[in-house]
Amino acid sequence: MNRKTGLLLGGLLALGLPAFAQYELPEPVFREAPARTEVSPVPASTDLWFSDFNNVVSYLWDSDPAALPEPLVFLPSAVLAAAAASDAAPEVSQELRNNKYFLESTRLTNLAQESFDYGDYDASANYAAEAIRYAELSDEYVALQLKIKETNTAIASAKTRLDWAEANGALRRYPNEYGQAQGYYETSLTARSAEDWDGAIDAANQVITLLAYVDGEAPGTASPDAAALPAQYTVRPWNVTKDCLWNIAGRPWAYGDPTKWRLIYNANRSKLPQPDNPDLIHPGMVLDIPSLNGELRQGMWDSGSTYRPLP
Repeated sequence: MNRKTGLLLGGLLALGLPAFAQYELPEPVFREAPARTEVSPVPASTDLWFSDFNNVVSYLWDSDPAALPEPLVFLPSAVLAAAAASDAAPEVSQELRNNKYFLESTRLTNLAQESFDYGDYDASANYAAEAIRYAELSDEYVALQLKIKETNTAIASAKTRLDWAEANGALRRYPNEYGQAQGYYETSLTARSAEDWDGAIDAANQVITLLAYVDGEAPGTASPDAAALPAQYTVRPWNVTKDCLWNIAGRPWAYGDPTKWRLIYNANRSKLPQPDNPDLIHPGMVLDIPSLNGELRQGMWDSGSTYRPLP
């Protein structure tokens, strides 16, 4: 302490005045912390995006330092907007990718970056938020267009198969399968009109499944070595064909042995008007003809087709 300072303090004490009594110091003022948004704990591997700086502070304040991801990187919202605007599946065509929502997202992204570079961070955050929203709309638009394309492709495939089957005699040889396939095709068209894309696709695929085994042989030209025997037979009037289970079993395309009639009876018992009466069958009934020795059977019996009899 130098001499002048010592003399000054000594004079003050001699006057009976406490040092610095003439100065009244103000009470300290503490700034009130900004309201913090509650942030739920998240795994360290989770990517986070905060639109407000206060949320960043809240997150860091509430987090365990040991649980924070390494490295901890902060990106301007304009960068996130650019990433959202450019995110598209590689199989998406350029024309579909550059839809109106994507173009607007790109424009807003550029504005966000310009505002950030200029130092207007509030404007940058607003532009970035809108850019991300339009990027999400673009994703939804692209997904919808791809689903519509998938639906149209499935329905076109179903129609092609249906037309082909009809041209190759499926209406006569496979009437049940063909009728069901037609019904599913109409269902697919109705579902598409109602914008039920998944329902339309499922119905169209059913057409393909039902007609999958329909062959392309024209009636009357079946090869004796390759022709499948009929799996079904429609009962005709007694006064025309003398149809009964005994006579049907005895026909060459069935078993060639009338004593095998019980095979047909057991396979169709639940269809009969009187299940315990094998003698009562009505014209128009569709009977299943089960396989006897593992032979291939498919479709409806066709009077115009040539069948290889059982050996």
